[in-house]
Amino acid sequence: MHNPDKGKAHYIMHRKRLRERFRKTSFAGFSEYEALELLLTYAIPRKDVKPLAKELIAKFGGFHGVLDATFGELVGVKGISENSATFLTLLRGCAGLYLKQGLLENRKISSTMALIDYCMTEMKGLRDEQFRTIFLNSQNEMLADEVIQEGTVDQAVVYPRKVMERALHYKATGMIFVHNHPSGSFKPSKDDIMLTEALKQAAKSLQLKVHDHLIISRHGYYSFLESGLI
Repeated sequence: MHNPDKGKAHYIMHRKRLRERFRKTSFAGFSEYEALELLLTYAIPRKDVKPLAKELIAKFGGFHGVLDATFGELVGVKGISENSATFLTLLRGCAGLYLKQGLLENRKISSTMALIDYCMTEMKGLRDEQFRTIFLNSQNEMLADEVIQEGTVDQAVVYPRKVMERALHYKATGMIFVHNHPSGSFKPSKDDIMLTEALKQAAKSLQLKVHDHLIISRHGYYSFLESGLI
């Protein structure tokens, strides 16, 4: 009997097996490099990408590190073209959009972890500090998520007046503040604590509620609410 697969390059059959595994079990049982390898098959169609997947995992410290890598870092790896780098950075963008859409559709933020998952996806890989505010209505429904300030690696200068102006713009009754620490530490600095207090006082004067202030890093997160500081 004729075998249609006979004579095909070994990597073509390997790709076929990977895709069949994924269709049956999603990523269950996949190693990190296998998951990345499967993704790369859609960006690099005619090449054995297993060695490249392993190299990327080793260079960036894991699957998440690859997706957190910048476009410039990715194209610096031999075998990664501009098209492949765009594809990989697009994946993280899609993941963030997926999680954000879920929050917007469900509207009510009833799960802290759902919010943290979204913030981690959006912010943990950022190289510079970013301060954003999630505006809520009286039912704790998400009205908007807005980047208020982008700063240097060391600090983002946030003016409470600007934050309150945006809250009034959205007719919000509550807010959740989120910023990242590119250094990797998620513990609040003295400046973080002072800023939170200034924002709380400004919000109080307008009868707005501050629900939490989250600090995001690639190693985890810190919640002012969970720590009793709000």
